[in-house]
Amino acid sequence: MSTSSNGHFNKITLGGLIVTLGIIYGDIGTSPLYVMKELVGEKTVNARVIIGAMSLVFWTITLQTTIKYVIFTLKADNKGEGGIFALYALIKKAKVKWLIFPAIIGGCCILGEGIITPPISVASAVEGLQMVPALKDINTIPIIIGIITLLFLIQQFGTKFIGKFFGPVMLVWFITLGVLGLVNLCGDLTVLKALNPYYGIDLLIEHPGGFWLLGAVFLCTTGAEALYSDMGHCGRKNIRVSWIFVKGMLLLNYFGQTAFLVSMDGQKLPEGSNPFFAIMPEWFLPFGIGIATIATIVASQALISGSFTLINEAMRLNFWPKVKIKYPTELKGQMYIPAINWMLYAGCIFIVLYFKKSTDMAAAYGLTIILGMIMSSRLLTFFMRMKKFPKWFIYLFTITYIIIECAFLVANLDKFPKGGYITLIIATFLAFIMAVWYYAKIIRKSYTELTKVDKYKHVLSELSNDLTIPKYATHLVYMTNASHADEIETKVIYSILQKRPKRADIYWFVHVNVLDEPHKMEYKVHEISHDDVIRVDLNLGFRVAPKVNLMFRKVVQDLVKNGEVDITSRYESLNRNNVIGDFKFVIIEKFLSYDNDLPWHERVILDLYFAIKKISLSEGRAFGLDSSSVKIEKFPLVINPHREITLKRVE
Repeated sequence: MSTSSNGHFNKITLGGLIVTLGIIYGDIGTSPLYVMKELVGEKTVNARVIIGAMSLVFWTITLQTTIKYVIFTLKADNKGEGGIFALYALIKKAKVKWLIFPAIIGGCCILGEGIITPPISVASAVEGLQMVPALKDINTIPIIIGIITLLFLIQQFGTKFIGKFFGPVMLVWFITLGVLGLVNLCGDLTVLKALNPYYGIDLLIEHPGGFWLLGAVFLCTTGAEALYSDMGHCGRKNIRVSWIFVKGMLLLNYFGQTAFLVSMDGQKLPEGSNPFFAIMPEWFLPFGIGIATIATIVASQALISGSFTLINEAMRLNFWPKVKIKYPTELKGQMYIPAINWMLYAGCIFIVLYFKKSTDMAAAYGLTIILGMIMSSRLLTFFMRMKKFPKWFIYLFTITYIIIECAFLVANLDKFPKGGYITLIIATFLAFIMAVWYYAKIIRKSYTELTKVDKYKHVLSELSNDLTIPKYATHLVYMTNASHADEIETKVIYSILQKRPKRADIYWFVHVNVLDEPHKMEYKVHEISHDDVIRVDLNLGFRVAPKVNLMFRKVVQDLVKNGEVDITSRYESLNRNNVIGDFKFVIIEKFLSYDNDLPWHERVILDLYFAIKKISLSEGRAFGLDSSSVKIEKFPLVINPHREITLKRVE
């Protein structure tokens, strides 16, 4: 088990615990808004069913959220970072090829379900207005769309300011949950018998249709995967300690709603009624709706930020096309990805307009989340094997959660025709893009021609001093994918020597190496030919933005400071006045040549790859290079060329 490299991960402070409430528990913390409502539905209240369902809720939160995620999954931290891609980066060094599938499927399922989470949370809160007699017939859809629109609009400005209020807001929210639940629970303490798993098992086995209620029960743990994904912001210990408080408040509210529903045995809830708001005193209802709405905004914000982090990790792991990333504040880990922001926004608005009511959204909610949890369980099992957990424990863990999660999966399959197919289609589409991008990169890499730099260092040195050739740049910098310092792509040599010979005082080869660790930033320098050819390897963590322009400048500054390189212009007049020479970056972009004889599946993958590449971020912008100093050269990707053509000459 790794430990965080940052000290705050190992400290428990009051401030850290409050921040944790605001960042970690948005999704799971707003689940009382809709779980009991979905368990009852429009049927007549049956006290036996309610007690059994509450028992299932308690044991789901205990087994799935507490034991699997808070106790065990949080141990799988990658230098303090969590989430399915961080877990994959942690174990991919084992070079087990099939691990890529649960990583991609799990990540896409989490992203896909993310499109329905803000609408269902906000809708469940805003629909509470319909329980106010004067607002019974209010149309909540415009309000929901307005809140969601405002939420996505403010992303571009960052959330540093409003983020300060997330923790206190969620603290008030959880205290409200606990107090409301406790007041109602005191009216009927007999519902505490639901702590006995017998009542849950009895519901599943004896009650007709009881098993299918697991689809609604599962909603109480949907935020568990997000809890793991956001570990890097707060640290494992802060999450574990704060979870004691959060779980207590959630259970108090669930038991309070249970006591209320048991008191209505044999009756139907009024149309549009929600047990969560029904347990509130009438005078408190407007305040309760306001607090719930703000809490759902916090929950949605956490999910949006988590989606940005997930896509950023996917890009660094070669799972996703490069897209523009902005950093609106200096807050650690905060970023804004416009393309993903507006994709999520469009999806959320579609969900609101398509389903209209939170009840219909809940009928479709959870299917892809359980798929994502199953995938993370497979990766977690492999992590336990790597860390040499006792075999008996691994078998017990695996069997237990195969049974639990497969039961939830089967129950959630009932949601497929009710709208679950929408998030499944979205997740499948995202997985398709990731798979195409990943395997196209593998195909390209397998056919990349490399050559030893030593074969050309004398030629480059002579070219650098050949005054018969016009100087192309003082410092010519090539981005290279060659992993080994003694190798370079033949296309780079072709560009320098044959595609208009490019004379420069110093040739720089820069390689960005993505590490399995999240935040490491270091570099190595290899002097291939003194004062003529230098290679720089930037070793960056998978959560570090590759700002090559700034990083390369820092490397050069260090080399100049140490007297290892002289970057002063070699033009006599400029050299006498200590004028620094210019730097020009060259990026070689490949296109698929027609002179190929590829297997059909590789042709399809590469065609799709280049089609996606046209709408993704250019290599120069992705590396954070100043466009004024970047030269893009096109190079044909020729793979398995056709056999030599025989032409007969005639007179």
